[in-house]
Amino acid sequence: MKIVVHKYGGTSVADIARIRAVARRVATAARTERVAVVVSAQAGETDRLIGLARKLMPEPHARDMDLLIATGEQASVALLSLALRCEGLATETFLGFQAGIVTDGNHGRARIEHIDPARVRAALEAGRIAVVAGFQGMSFDGRVTTIGRGGSDTSAVALATALSADRCEIFTDVEGIKSADPRICPDAKLLKCITYEEMMELADTGAKVLHTRCVELAAKHGVPLVVRSSFTEGEGTRVVPEERRLEGTVVTGISLTKGEAKVAIRKVPDRIGVTARIFKPIAKAGIDVDLILQNVSEDGYTDLTFTVPKGDLRRAMTLASLAARDVEAGRVEAAGDIAKVSVVGLGMRSHAGVAHTMFAALAEDGIAIQMIGTSEIKVSIVVGIHQAERAVRVLHEAFGLSFSTGAPVA
Repeated sequence: MKIVVHKYGGTSVADIARIRAVARRVATAARTERVAVVVSAQAGETDRLIGLARKLMPEPHARDMDLLIATGEQASVALLSLALRCEGLATETFLGFQAGIVTDGNHGRARIEHIDPARVRAALEAGRIAVVAGFQGMSFDGRVTTIGRGGSDTSAVALATALSADRCEIFTDVEGIKSADPRICPDAKLLKCITYEEMMELADTGAKVLHTRCVELAAKHGVPLVVRSSFTEGEGTRVVPEERRLEGTVVTGISLTKGEAKVAIRKVPDRIGVTARIFKPIAKAGIDVDLILQNVSEDGYTDLTFTVPKGDLRRAMTLASLAARDVEAGRVEAAGDIAKVSVVGLGMRSHAGVAHTMFAALAEDGIAIQMIGTSEIKVSIVVGIHQAERAVRVLHEAFGLSFSTGAPVA
């Protein structure tokens, strides 16, 4: 029998009725396949636990926090196991360390180093459903760690890799990957398939259906992914290698992230090495810099503008101000009222004119572009937060991505 890994998110196990529905779905799959199930904490539980900790200490110790919030997944594992037993199925439960998930020691943002799946595999071979806690593991020094928000996706793909599973099915509260956020574009098209690379770009630029690290891991090891709703019987979206995707339209989807902020350093001396000196302390602090814009003037100075996650703006401003003083630059400014809109599509590699279509559509609608960044299959822009959702709708229409104008993928 083939092995399949199911992953159920917090909304899928939010209450007893939904846990029972998950158990019935797993029972159906178990008739023809060996099933390992990775579960998240129930919706809202992780935030509740974090809130309790912060009532005691505004900035709780990361090691203690991992121990606390890992209990959310432990509860889900136990409840789902009970529901599966009610369906007449034999189960075996595993916390992260019991499933052989070993991570580094970076509490709160740990990375999986390796998995020893021997115990999980033995349970499957014995005809039991393996119910595994997502989001968590154990460091080399024997401490409980968590993989970061959304990390249960990564846990599931890592386990699927270790088990050489036939596929990994990510069950969530949406029917699959769409060409845009349906809350912004109600006519967004459900994508039947999307490549790993396209999915990584969309996830990295605001699409929240899949965690970026999960897609990276699936691409690296060739794990077939399926994103499906736990509330319907639809086939969902397949995430596939590039060679398995047939010819499609140029643009696959539009994404939006509102969690961006902008830092600008004025009158930066136009000398070799100055830019490196500015970004060195920011990189050392672990702050991700995304888009960078440099305007060179004729008077020997440049204006340097870059975007960072909004949660890191205060630290970035402090470090940028110190760096500006060090290189004898001018004032440092910040703006948190921006958003990033991205157009993503594998077909952009071989089709010209995407940028022109994008900029012309925005100009016609009076949407001002503040910054531009590109990659091989993506064009990203920064716009004012008040124009962000309208920009998504304009671009979605400009590239014909709605279900009424044709499919964005093969």
